[in-house]
This record gives sequence, C-alpha cells and structure tokens, in this order.
Amino acid sequence: MAQQIHLEVVTPAGAVVSEDVDIVNAPGYGGDFGVLANHAPFLSTIKIGILTYAQGNNRKSLMISGGFSEVSNNKITFLVESAESGSSIDVDRAMKAKERAEKRLAQAAAHDDQFNQVRAEAALQRALARIKASKIA
Repeated sequence: MAQQIHLEVVTPAGAVVSEDVDIVNAPGYGGDFGVLANHAPFLSTIKIGILTYAQGNNRKSLMISGGFSEVSNNKITFLVESAESGSSIDVDRAMKAKERAEKRLAQAAAHDDQFNQVRAEAALQRALARIKASKIA
C-alpha cells in the first residue's frame, strides 16, 4: 500500500474530515495545489473552491470557502470558514443561490456599489463551487 498523508478539515463548527488519504488537491490563492505523503512543509491561503481527496479509487470532494492550510509532518490541515461534502449539496438550492447572486451582482454593478458587488461575487463563487462539488461527488 502506498504511503498516505493525514487530512484534517476544520471549520468553526468543528472537524469535517479526519482521514488518511493518498492525495489532496485544493484551491489556493496562488493557484490550485496537490499534496502527497511526505510533502515538504507548506503554508497557503485558501479561496472558495473545491477540495478533492482520494483513498485508492474512492474520490471525494468538499466545497470549501476561505481559510488557510498547513502541511507539516505528513499531515495537511485546512482551517476554513465552511466545508460541505459534495454528496450532501442540494443542487436546486445552489442553482437558486447562483441566480440570486447574479442578479445582485448586476444590480450592484449598475449602481456602482463596490461593497455589494464584492459580496455578490463571493456568493456567486460559493454557489458555483457547490454546483461543481456536487458533480464530483
């Protein structure tokens, strides 16, 4: 059996994942990155997107939003604002959230409302990530 790395995903509500995995792929602000067992120590900020991990042929996904990650001592830890399993995402709800965010984004742009434009863009990114994670699950 190949070596594994321990994955921890933690939100303010508590631990979401704590498993030994073969590989982790995550959305960093500097670009997406992958981590295998025995990876060099590494820190990264995390953006809204999809975190995927695999154990053998079993691949799982999480929609995660902003936070940090650290690789150290054959363990990768994610401290994120939220995390949702791709298999538990309500796609209809995510599609409605996407539509609402697109409307708010258009309204904010029309009124040159920078604050609401940033909030609507974040909501749109979360909705799109949920939809994508549900397809990977």
